[in-house]
Formats: sequence, structure tokens, C-alpha cells
Amino acid sequence: MTIEINNESDHQVDEQVLLRLMEYNLQELHVSPDADVAIVLVDEGAMESLHVQWMDEPGPTDVLSFPMDELRPGSEDAPTPAGLLGDIVLCPAVAETQAVAAKHSTLDELILLTTHGLLHLLGFDHAEPDEEREMFGLQRELITGFQAVERQRRA
Repeated sequence: MTIEINNESDHQVDEQVLLRLMEYNLQELHVSPDADVAIVLVDEGAMESLHVQWMDEPGPTDVLSFPMDELRPGSEDAPTPAGLLGDIVLCPAVAETQAVAAKHSTLDELILLTTHGLLHLLGFDHAEPDEEREMFGLQRELITGFQAVERQRRA
């Protein structure tokens, strides 16, 4: 599995935590170890340009996902085939603002946004109430599981 992380932003980000998060999430979602994904961290200007170009919406956003091979989560018996999942673009500056409002760390917000972006790469959406319940429920499950693994790692 190739997980590429490029920090093109001015913010210091613990890339190792994001790498472990992606490894954990991909394993939990039964994605092939031969799948590839990229995470790019950008400043507000770059994110705003992408937001306008791809979503036709003004201003920077927190996360954008660009799926490639339209892979879906697998199961223990039938993992997702190898392929290119796509790119997750994060804006740490927006994440920092949201983290203050949510009363948690910027890293916690980036963990949430990275997981959210991955679920979008795997075909999840939250446009409809039932889709939102499913996606956000799975998102909470993945983050809670990852946080438990991280606590054990630090103990």
C-alpha cells in the first residue's frame, strides 16, 4: 500500500499520525494492501482555488476528495481490489479554525477530516439523511478505534 503525504502548507502537521490513521482505516475497511492514496495539505489560497474549480463554491474549505478508480470498501472475505483510491486535500488553516470551535486539537480535526475524505473516496456521501447517518456513524467508529490504538501505542 502506498500512502503518500505531501505537506505544501505553512502548518506543521504530524504526518506520522496521518499515516498511521490511513493504515488503520484502510485495514478496517478491508481495502487491498496494493491500493494507493495521496494526502495533500495546502494553504487557504490553494484550497480556495480547488474549491472554486471543482465545487463552484467560494472560499477555502476543510477537505476535498478526488476519487480515481471508484473503489468501494471490501470485506474480510473479499477485500477491495488493488487500485488508485485517489487524493484527499486538507487545509490545516481551516482545520485549525474548526478545531477551536469544536474545542479539540487541530490534529484531532485533521484526523476527522482525513477519515471523512477517505470515506468519500470509497463512495460514501452525506447528501441524504440515511447516507449521512451511515457515513458519520462509520466515521465515528473508525476515529474511536484509531484513538484507542493510539492510546495503547503511547502506553
